[in-house]
Amino acid sequence: MKTVFPDLTNRLLNCPGVLVDSNVLLDVATNDPSWGDWSTNAIAECANRSALIINPIIYAEVSIGFSSIEALNAALPPASYAREPLPWDAGFLAGKCFLSYRKRGGSRSTPMPDFYIGAHAAVRKLALLTRDVARYRTYFPKLEILGPA
Repeated sequence: MKTVFPDLTNRLLNCPGVLVDSNVLLDVATNDPSWGDWSTNAIAECANRSALIINPIIYAEVSIGFSSIEALNAALPPASYAREPLPWDAGFLAGKCFLSYRKRGGSRSTPMPDFYIGAHAAVRKLALLTRDVARYRTYFPKLEILGPA
């Protein structure tokens, strides 16, 4: 396995787990030619050092690539990916981040899933494994983000 994050053990010291973003999971599920290998290695490396976690929003986003719930559950087995509900505090934080997005000129009229995912990681002090580093860094600057260099 290729090392994706050289100092991962230190980066995860204060994190009770790693929330895995849907873009990383979809890279693996679709064997994405550009990102499949990176995402596979990143998930494996995180799994060797911490609990992997998903929430209902991530589950819903990944579900679009599967024809049945059984196939989705086989790809995201609960023994490998702990399921956590979205914390109420995360809903509040997601709303505040969305307000900031709107003040910066964002045009969406409802909060995007990334706000809920980032807020979940932030309130639970989880690391976030994602390829969308820039957006999360903008709205969650204190979050431990694990992404491409």
